[in-house]
Amino acid sequence: MKIVACNSNRPLAEAVAAALSLPLTKASVRRFADMEVFVEIHENVRGEDVFVVQSTAYPANDHLMELLITLDALRRASAKRITAVIPYFGYARQDRKSGSRTPISAKLVANLITEAGANRVLTMDLHAAQIQGFFDIPVDNLYAAPLFARDIQERYAGRDLMIVSPDVGGVVRARALAKRLDVDLAIIDKRRERAGVSEVMNIIGDVDGRDCILIDDIVDSGGTLCNAAAALIKQGARSASVYTTHGVLSGGAVARIASSPIEMMTITDSILATEAVRLAANVRQVTIAPLLAEAMRRISDESSVSSLFD
Repeated sequence: MKIVACNSNRPLAEAVAAALSLPLTKASVRRFADMEVFVEIHENVRGEDVFVVQSTAYPANDHLMELLITLDALRRASAKRITAVIPYFGYARQDRKSGSRTPISAKLVANLITEAGANRVLTMDLHAAQIQGFFDIPVDNLYAAPLFARDIQERYAGRDLMIVSPDVGGVVRARALAKRLDVDLAIIDKRRERAGVSEVMNIIGDVDGRDCILIDDIVDSGGTLCNAAAALIKQGARSASVYTTHGVLSGGAVARIASSPIEMMTITDSILATEAVRLAANVRQVTIAPLLAEAMRRISDESSVSSLFD
């Protein structure tokens, strides 16, 4: 097995390699003066099982091109099998036509990754599970729920918990975690005014006096989750915390979260933390490196990945 790290989240790639007791494959991913991406693999990968670790987070287009060109370089170097390990799959929110004459960008990205040379994709908490069907190659979609469940049990032991879905679309995800923790579930029914801004309309479930934990897959501007936390506190919740897999946290999201009623927001390291995130008092990261490493080992050994979540 060989592991190649692109530039989007090298610390995560290093942690994965360490968990597997493997060195990172020597490779260069750099730019020419005109910002064209150039990739060179400095080790022999002929006949090897190669994993390329690259989240396609901000700047999404640069990181996507790095991934595509790295896949092409490995394919032309005669790697036996190439797995694109994409902890955060950019463009996943563009999974359907949102209006007339609009693209389905997630499908286009799937086509590009396949054509570039990937034989398999390993990702985490896809925004829409049906994106797996956009690929004509196998896709393993990992879940952060078991990791979150263990962390919640440790941090919130003895508290009267309630898992909360911030919208109707996230009910399945929240219900699965609530079942794993054997706690109650609440749902927030909201009306979205525009992208990144939402108005909370109604809370389905009795949150009075409960320590509420909001569950989501992506936090971007943070507006939805901040409004949801405020609504929960207004409804009598004792506290409101957040667990979300992918901390995009664009624009003024960190400052918005800092001034919100959110007690603590827990994100994974699927996206490299900015300095603002690292310094934030109420944002923390948990690592997915051991989970990714175990999934990669199982893929390489041709053993079951789904049994990780049994």
